[in-house]
Amino acid sequence: MRSSAFFKSGVVFVALAFMLFLYSCSSVPLTNRKQLNLLPESELVAMSLTAYSDFLKQNKVAQNTAEGRMVKDVASKIATAAENYLRQNGLGSRISEFQWEYNLIEDNTPNAWAMPGGKIVVYSGILPYTKTVEGLAVVIGHEIAHVVARHGNERMSQGLLIQTGALALSVALAEKPAETQQLFMAAYGIGSTVGISLPFSRSHEYEADYLGLLFMAMAGYNPNAAIEFWERMSAMGGSKPPEYLSTHPSDQNRIARIKKIMPDAMKYYKK
Repeated sequence: MRSSAFFKSGVVFVALAFMLFLYSCSSVPLTNRKQLNLLPESELVAMSLTAYSDFLKQNKVAQNTAEGRMVKDVASKIATAAENYLRQNGLGSRISEFQWEYNLIEDNTPNAWAMPGGKIVVYSGILPYTKTVEGLAVVIGHEIAHVVARHGNERMSQGLLIQTGALALSVALAEKPAETQQLFMAAYGIGSTVGISLPFSRSHEYEADYLGLLFMAMAGYNPNAAIEFWERMSAMGGSKPPEYLSTHPSDQNRIARIKKIMPDAMKYYKK
């Protein structure tokens, strides 16, 4: 009897998972990769508003500095280019709830991350490696690509499936608020857990590289700068990779991939 009941419950779970897959499967712009996003983006955007605000209060934001203005300028241009492309290709609904915000944090860690709804953070520690405006565009384009592709939603969906058995986000927040909030922070690489708890998959990283190059090219930044940037990051050396590299593919593989997709990116580049 128990084995029969277990079998039936297993069948129900598989059927439910299949229905969720059919309902939630969408395609990533430009790459057309099928992805599973179980969570309403609106709920993640709402969570990001609080988390991003809290983060800014707890960290030193570069106010009225040349570097801070540069981050905002580059990010604004790339975000606008990405939005224009999506709207022109009937994908405006993907960014309908976005409220872009970009901030430079005074922190020596060479890192950057993004949250749902277009909340971007760049750490001052990565600027010695970006060196130029176009090098900075590589990093920001990559982060904007993660947001547009909804990679965090995929990771959050996977995490909820594992930890809560496919509870709705609203239910998970009500029943397990601490665990759900921690999962959210890890899914978007915020705080000390970045690159440890729930790193982006290599497929997500390669996809963000590709989309990021296209978006920066659309904004008028030469995507060839990506090769030099990643070569500089690779030259940092040491036995432990920096946080911005810890969840990424190997330098050699990444640079090889970037060189391979460069012709596609250059099609969108207009000086």
